[in-house]
Amino acid sequence: PAFAEGDVEKGEKTFKKCKACHTIEDGEGNKIIKGGKTGPNLYGVIGRIAGSTDFKYKDGLTDAAAAEFVWTEEALAEYVKNPKDWLDAQGFTKKSSMTFKLKKGGEDVAAFLASVAPAPAAEAAAD
Repeated sequence: PAFAEGDVEKGEKTFKKCKACHTIEDGEGNKIIKGGKTGPNLYGVIGRIAGSTDFKYKDGLTDAAAAEFVWTEEALAEYVKNPKDWLDAQGFTKKSSMTFKLKKGGEDVAAFLASVAPAPAAEAAAD
């Protein structure tokens, strides 16, 4: 399916709904968005293997990590609409800690998260 490109500015505004559970903090401890800690830090989530950070994930994202599923903007936009249904559709266990469903604006939030990721050159140098 074709996806509309997300709007970074709209995504930053929409992310306010997400920050109750999620923070965005870079590797040096700089808080880009101060948020909650009941969900994982979303810095660099686009392009990262799902469920691969230092966080206690439920079985669905643990399955995704084992399958080495990599988050894309499109996949994340679909996931936030209904996490459990998305996990089930991918063949992963239908268990997620994320109970919030973002009915609209997922593509914008994904674009925003992609915009606050580490630069590819910096990431390659770290590897």
